[in-house]
Amino acid sequence: METTREQTVETLLVSVNRLIRAAVRETGNTTSPAVWRTLGILETDQPLRLGELAAASRVAQPTMTRLVAGMLDDGLVSRTVDPDDSRGQLISLTDAGRDRLVAWRATLTRTVGPLFADLSDDEWDALHEAAAIIAARSATTTRTEITA
Repeated sequence: METTREQTVETLLVSVNRLIRAAVRETGNTTSPAVWRTLGILETDQPLRLGELAAASRVAQPTMTRLVAGMLDDGLVSRTVDPDDSRGQLISLTDAGRDRLVAWRATLTRTVGPLFADLSDDEWDALHEAAAIIAARSATTTRTEITA
């Protein structure tokens, strides 16, 4: 049976989501996925106003207010006055937040690594090429194009 391109994309999305959920469970880390998602958004699209950050992270503004408060307390993000509108505030990733995100991704990578340990060189080459294509395509999107 031939797989359509749409089915391939769906399989990719579902599989990656399952892989991440399994890795997170395996690590035992209890940090909210919304925190990791928010740090990841700020890594590429910062600084953002609270409302923009809430929309990009797909949470309600009161939820983002609580998330940001906790991340401020932990030193993961900073808050400054918006130079374009002194009533607004901009949220940015701190060096500590970036370091924590890098460490979290490394933990996830080590956790799922054994699932791929027995791949052949050809399978690694295919996986490398697929990862490069996905990374290039996802890097060209903006926060308004894809909010998943």
